[in-house]
Amino acid sequence: MANTRNRNQRILSNDTEHYKELYKRRGLKKIRHYGTPRFRHPTVEQRASINSVGHIWAYGDRFYKLSHKHYGTTKYWWLIAKYNGKPTESHINIGDKIDIPLPLDRAIALLEEQ
Repeated sequence: MANTRNRNQRILSNDTEHYKELYKRRGLKKIRHYGTPRFRHPTVEQRASINSVGHIWAYGDRFYKLSHKHYGTTKYWWLIAKYNGKPTESHINIGDKIDIPLPLDRAIALLEEQ
């Protein structure tokens, strides 16, 4: 499957004086990195078109662990995050319910529609 995770993300260039020592240590003039994505929830119609497994967020949970459990690889952690509109684990509280979209190929196709 194609990796679509970073396809539409902004690429930022950080060349501020604040990081001058870091640039020097790394032998760089600037650092390019992806901006934090802004995720949208799938629409009601999109959610109705796909199966999902509910999960109550608990202490120690991580997107990559859930990806490994449900998809057999940690590489699709971003899919669970995007499906739930939560770009990082810090956007989820213990006790929150999230959904794991299944099957993997249909979930990727669904999120590519957005």
